[in-house]
Amino acid sequence: MRAPRCFRISALLLLLSSGHMVAACTSMAEGYPVLASVLIPPALPTSTSAPDSEISPPAPGEIRITGVGNGSMPWTIIVLLTFLTLIPSLLLCMTPFARLLVVFHFLRQALGLQTTPTNQTLIGLALVLTFFLMQPVGVDIYQVSVVPLQSGRITAFQAVERGEKPLQRFMLHFVREKDVALFVELSKQPRPRTPEDLPMRVVVPAYILSELKTGFQIGTVLFLPFLAIDMIVASISTSVGMLQLPPVVISTPLKLLLFVMVDGWNLLIGSLMRSFY
Repeated sequence: MRAPRCFRISALLLLLSSGHMVAACTSMAEGYPVLASVLIPPALPTSTSAPDSEISPPAPGEIRITGVGNGSMPWTIIVLLTFLTLIPSLLLCMTPFARLLVVFHFLRQALGLQTTPTNQTLIGLALVLTFFLMQPVGVDIYQVSVVPLQSGRITAFQAVERGEKPLQRFMLHFVREKDVALFVELSKQPRPRTPEDLPMRVVVPAYILSELKTGFQIGTVLFLPFLAIDMIVASISTSVGMLQLPPVVISTPLKLLLFVMVDGWNLLIGSLMRSFY
């Protein structure tokens, strides 16, 4: 029992002496700079952020976003990444992509072809034509929102608000009044004075309905001549007693021959593109 008590007393004395030794070394090192550099560890560097007035202006062509609503940069990154995930939905809902794709699928069904052209080919063609049609709108959006954002004159939210205007004008040009009235009634909003006063939550769904209706109208008109060929071939094959031979086997080559002879792709794409001007 005696040895442990002596050990505790000696350990306590050692701690006290070490504390006094550190204090003595620190006070002695204050008078000797060389000794101070050895005994006293250097202070850790602290990061100081420069004030907003000392931040250099952005270089030409550089996009510098200070934060959403003058907030932190992580929130700005989250907003931008969320916007990137919405791009496919925006492409379907706010561009002529839906109308073009519906018409192309109607054409494939009218020709009696199941996989030619493939879905990838039709989607690629619709994307290229959509880019061609939306290029002037993209230029307007770039001038009114991206350029001020690059120069730091507006925030990200203000850029989005400015970018909505050219897109809204494009959609209002092709939207039907009946569809707009439907969504104004469903949203329980007062009747706007001008079409520009409509919010995007009314314009976007109304534009989708108008594009789908227009696409089905064009597809139905496109379907009629090929349907007539099917009916003529079916009636002739039945009248001559060719019951074992399906009429589709005969009508499909005839429809393809007619479509190629009249240069159907040129007529179809030309009519679709002129419907937007």
